[in-house]
Amino acid sequence: MDWWRIVHVLAMIWLGAGLGATYPLILKAWASKDLKYQMYCLTEAANNETRVLLPGAMGTGITGFFWATSQDLNFVTTGWLAALSAVYIVVYFVCLPLMGFGLRRARLASLIAAKKGEETEELRTILDDRVPLVFGTVLVLSVPVISWLAIFQPF
Repeated sequence: MDWWRIVHVLAMIWLGAGLGATYPLILKAWASKDLKYQMYCLTEAANNETRVLLPGAMGTGITGFFWATSQDLNFVTTGWLAALSAVYIVVYFVCLPLMGFGLRRARLASLIAAKKGEETEELRTILDDRVPLVFGTVLVLSVPVISWLAIFQPF
């Protein structure tokens, strides 16, 4: 096992830890009716997203790129690697920013509602919108797709 593979596997574990630390809290916040618990979950999820998930995603992409180049793989002519790169780009440049933006909006609205002591219309609108929930689900579902492409190299 070469050095880049080891570093890449560690980065993937970091990404998995970030998803595991963020996504369940998003689910709990949307499932709960308790305003203070929603505030806690959304605040913790937003913190975990910026502290663990984003660095893990960046590390996975950077180490994956260097591992592929050290193996002399072509990103254009190697079909599975091109598909893997496309999925990663969509996940990193679309899903992660949209989930993060929605999560920060929901956290701010929950903090305002908790300060007022009641559920505000803005919080209800944001919780009905479900942006972090949808894009978090896409992120979680993309991990098996990315893993399948990398392991089985189907084309």
